[in-house]
Amino acid sequence: MNTETVLNGHVENGVRPRHRFRLRIPARRIKEEPESFEKIPIYVAGLAHIGFYVLLFLGYLSQFIFPPKVAKEKNREGYADLYTKFEPFYLNYVFRRIRDCWERPLCSVPGDQIVIKDRISPDNGWTYEFTGTETKFLNLGSYNYLGFAQSSGPCATASANAVIRYGSSTASTAKELGTTTLHMQLEKLTARFLGVEEAIVFGMGFATNALNISAIIYPGCLVISDEKNHASLILGLKLAGTVVRVYRHNDMRSLEDELIAAINMDNRQLVNHGTKYSSLQREFSAWRAYLYLDEAHSIGALGPHGRGVIDYYNCNAKDVDILMGTFTKSFGSAGGYIAGSKSLIRHIRENSDAVYYATTMPPPVAQQIITSMKIIMGEDGTNDGVRRMRRLARNTRYFRKRLCEMGCIVYGHEDSPVVPMLVYFYSKTAAVIRAYTKHNIATVGVGFPATPFLECRIRFCLSAAHSMKQLERVLDITHKIADEMGLRYSQKRQKPGRNLVEIEDENEDSD
Repeated sequence: MNTETVLNGHVENGVRPRHRFRLRIPARRIKEEPESFEKIPIYVAGLAHIGFYVLLFLGYLSQFIFPPKVAKEKNREGYADLYTKFEPFYLNYVFRRIRDCWERPLCSVPGDQIVIKDRISPDNGWTYEFTGTETKFLNLGSYNYLGFAQSSGPCATASANAVIRYGSSTASTAKELGTTTLHMQLEKLTARFLGVEEAIVFGMGFATNALNISAIIYPGCLVISDEKNHASLILGLKLAGTVVRVYRHNDMRSLEDELIAAINMDNRQLVNHGTKYSSLQREFSAWRAYLYLDEAHSIGALGPHGRGVIDYYNCNAKDVDILMGTFTKSFGSAGGYIAGSKSLIRHIRENSDAVYYATTMPPPVAQQIITSMKIIMGEDGTNDGVRRMRRLARNTRYFRKRLCEMGCIVYGHEDSPVVPMLVYFYSKTAAVIRAYTKHNIATVGVGFPATPFLECRIRFCLSAAHSMKQLERVLDITHKIADEMGLRYSQKRQKPGRNLVEIEDENEDSD
């Protein structure tokens, strides 16, 4: 099979080796990468700008006429401001108007359905009161990719037994009394699942990046980072005191230019931070660079065996210097891992702040991961793991294709279970969420400052737990909302896909 070289590197205790490795990917998979990032139509961009400025103007007018009854800073002479002047204005007079769409309290596990506590606001979003009632929603807002977030079943039973045996928390660090046999079992299982020599686990996914990068990278090292990397990576780089150069998202030509520029400047220690899905796409020469791959979302959700982008592109995990991922998405749990060579993991155990100062993962959380990971690997004696991965892939492709057929602009890879539907307008984000809420559908709206100003979106999070009947209901309602609110922005013609019956028959055959 023809292959293309992507990147090279190997790391041992932060010391650059003299030899080189090459990560190899089938060329055919790279050239036909099914991604979509359709640009915003010019007229939509203009109207979105006008709409947002009108919203700001009304906010300033409201602030002038009705001053907020909130606490103000006093006697702060000589001290730095706790926040900028724009922040309280934005929170009180822009976000407050649509706050009902966010921060909704839950009272169930985030499965295919979710129970939300009802609330009302007597003062236009300044405060909220519970009504004492609850409502069940179809859940498309949780990262429950393989459907393991369940209140019953093998994972829940095993976790409950872990509480009885080990307690609900270790209340200690890994260097003291926080390491149990469950933690050691999980680390060995994670390494075997990923196909690497060793792994180490942590109790928080964000901290896995933020508190460990400084143990791997020395101050002054050059890091070439994707412009859309997660905040945990950015914080970790700041704490490490690194020199950061940014390349355009998913643009391997931009990354190559940054590598060439770094070599010309005689920067001899390079670290490339790959993002969730983007790093393994195009041809690269063998650079003296270390590859750090963040698989927070892809692990468990991509690849025929659920081992993330490495599995998806049929690569060798040992060709990636540092593998990072989280257990909060596909495994229905919490925490994260770093995996690689034995010398790398030994170095982290001896130098990481997370090992010395952070409480270890609670035993029932560790047991949830062990049970779900064994199901994915088929070590529970069933094919439940394979069925879940197939169902997730089917749901993802079908849902994305149907949205595109409607004329909606959808971002990302066709196999990504996170499906962003662009609405662009700040006000439309809240209007669409409220429309879904009337139909008892829970989804997530994302806008400024979490996204760029002109990229407000509705984020659908798909799961293997969703049935085709549930997805069809959401799509039918989306069709109506798209007509009512004018969400058909796409200028690309989409061919109609197969009907529901054909896809269900195919799924029956594959199972």
